[in-house]
Amino acid sequence: MGIEIERKFLLKNDVWRDLAEGVYYRQGYLNSARERTVRVRTINGKGFLTIKGVADGATRLEFEYEIPKDECNIMLDDLAEKPVIEKNRYKVDYKGLVWEIDEFFGENRGLIVAELELESEDQKFEIPEWIGEEVTDDSRYFNSNLINHPYTKW
Repeated sequence: MGIEIERKFLLKNDVWRDLAEGVYYRQGYLNSARERTVRVRTINGKGFLTIKGVADGATRLEFEYEIPKDECNIMLDDLAEKPVIEKNRYKVDYKGLVWEIDEFFGENRGLIVAELELESEDQKFEIPEWIGEEVTDDSRYFNSNLINHPYTKW
């Protein structure tokens, strides 16, 4: 069984930009209900289907499968809730952990969020100087919520 333990943070500054190159992601939700989300996304010429359960703090069930990119694009264009989320993801190694920084475009332009996946909710980690306020428990920052409540409309 897949379990995701993830913490989310806003960023204080742009120092992280010199530490990684962005990769373009295009993703949409076939179901964005709080109890379960079903997401499709393209990354580097590959398609993925991901199913996530409801978050309990920083923990939730997560299952991800590679699917044909052409089929993924059809689902994004014809089946996914709109707007489809577009973003660049930057992966920054810091003190043995990988921070994933998402810079959003389109109706979510201006939003930049850093995520850190952990082995346990009580895992200790050092916070880089470019990391700001934690927003793990603020559901506005869930990608699935950015469809109905885009950042530019907050």
